[in-house]
Amino acid sequence: MAPIINAVLVTNVPAPYRIPVWRRLAEMHDINLKLIFCAQPHIDTSLDAADYGFDNYFLTGRYQAMERRFMHSDFGVWSLLNQLQPDIVITTGYIPTFLFAFAWAVVHGVPHIAMTDGTASSEKTLSRLHRLVRRVVLGLSTTFVGACEGSNDLFRQYRVIENRIHKSCLCAENERFSYPISESPVDFIFCGRFLAHKRPLFALQVAREVAIRLGRRTSIDFVGSGELEAEMRAYANEIKEHVDCRFLGYASQAELPQRYADAKIFLFPSEWDPWGVVANEACATGLPVIVSPYAGVAGELIVDGINGYIRELDIGQWSEASVKLLTEAGLYKHFSENSRAQVAEYSFDNSANGLANAIKQAYGLKHKE
Repeated sequence: MAPIINAVLVTNVPAPYRIPVWRRLAEMHDINLKLIFCAQPHIDTSLDAADYGFDNYFLTGRYQAMERRFMHSDFGVWSLLNQLQPDIVITTGYIPTFLFAFAWAVVHGVPHIAMTDGTASSEKTLSRLHRLVRRVVLGLSTTFVGACEGSNDLFRQYRVIENRIHKSCLCAENERFSYPISESPVDFIFCGRFLAHKRPLFALQVAREVAIRLGRRTSIDFVGSGELEAEMRAYANEIKEHVDCRFLGYASQAELPQRYADAKIFLFPSEWDPWGVVANEACATGLPVIVSPYAGVAGELIVDGINGYIRELDIGQWSEASVKLLTEAGLYKHFSENSRAQVAEYSFDNSANGLANAIKQAYGLKHKE
């Protein structure tokens, strides 16, 4: 009879696209999974922690959210790990709290699993100190879990053992987003925070240029909020003769599927994004996606000329791609079908199995000693 592995995962906050993965792991008969969170949820607060489906603990300490990352430091994770006595420790980054958990694992001879959604592209500007920290952590870790092939390529840059690399993909609940496209959809949708590196103003500029090329007014929905909203509204007012722009505000997880189904093309012009679960949601709805090469989904979930276009952040290139999709019905149908097919393998079950394989391999390597 296989032993039950007590695993503890230390991570940021309860993310709606990760909770189902952890729940599936916790349901496995040979893994007893517990989660330690740095802070309370801030993405979707509709689900009570008692309903997550796994044991969870919340640290205190100061949590600081920044535009691209966050910071948290709470040495209390050490005493909590003393209490839980895990067989495996998993951390999802390199902030102080995670490093304390990693150090606990090293001191107690417990296998450590390094998990990341970072990529070589998203981490290319790291300082020497940050790279040194990663070399130390990865050098003393047993197995490795990336969110995508880009993450696993990042592990390879640090020369980890190839057969110890696993993938736990980022995903959405595909079935829930498989709404039929509305009978009168808007041309475009942008979904995300209104921050500079997400380039929401670029999406508006593309909608304007497409209107000029098509000789008709285009339409775009913005789902989300953020510091650029006032500037976006002002520009939308300037170009209202060309673009019908709706600001729909924040959408809950329950509301999101209909938002995507009300549009034809998903615009994802991010300057920096390790992955982009919004693209999973759009693909599951059957939307073609136009994305910059700086998002992790580019070249993996979104394949150029198959279910979308990967284009540099050039208004002319994005407008040309948009016009093709809006004027060639056969091409649009082909891309739409391909989007649903592409996203099918990005499932919670596959994601949970990838992490489970890393846990079992790390445990097995320890007990071979």
